[in-house]
Amino acid sequence: MKKPIFSPLTVVMLTALTLSSCSTLNTSQYEATALTTYTWQMKYANNLSNEPSPQFETFASTSLLNRNGLKPEGAVTGPDDRGLWWPALPPRPTVDEIEQRKKPQQEVSKPELLKTVEYKITYSVGSQQKTLPTNYDVYRQVVKAYPSRTPLELTLGVNDNSVEKAEILEN
Repeated sequence: MKKPIFSPLTVVMLTALTLSSCSTLNTSQYEATALTTYTWQMKYANNLSNEPSPQFETFASTSLLNRNGLKPEGAVTGPDDRGLWWPALPPRPTVDEIEQRKKPQQEVSKPELLKTVEYKITYSVGSQQKTLPTNYDVYRQVVKAYPSRTPLELTLGVNDNSVEKAEILEN
């Protein structure tokens, strides 16, 4: 039987530490962004089927900055099922580009198009403005609250280095 990585007591202590180090704040000045990115990536390895740590190479990428759920200039597709807009696809890697990065004896995977999203929230408290990483749920709460500028209660993460939760404050 496999032993757990952490004892139950350790899990309880870590949870308590995490919860106790979170703080909340109220703000009515905020903006959320979602940077949507397409990137071509390929794997290079001596044996693609069983290489434990293949080399990943990235090629062209394109990005588009979504603000508060509004359609950004330059959007090509969207909104998708998460309300996000996407840029034009980057050019697919050419055979020459692929071969240029290949070492002798290496095999190469087919190009894979990665879709990534980076969420951030900028908020003001008093005269101070701060931008922190966040998640999809916080982004969506801002999208819902932004048109009416409804105040939000933000729950900050460990060491106040991220925003973990946003709740609409009822008047």
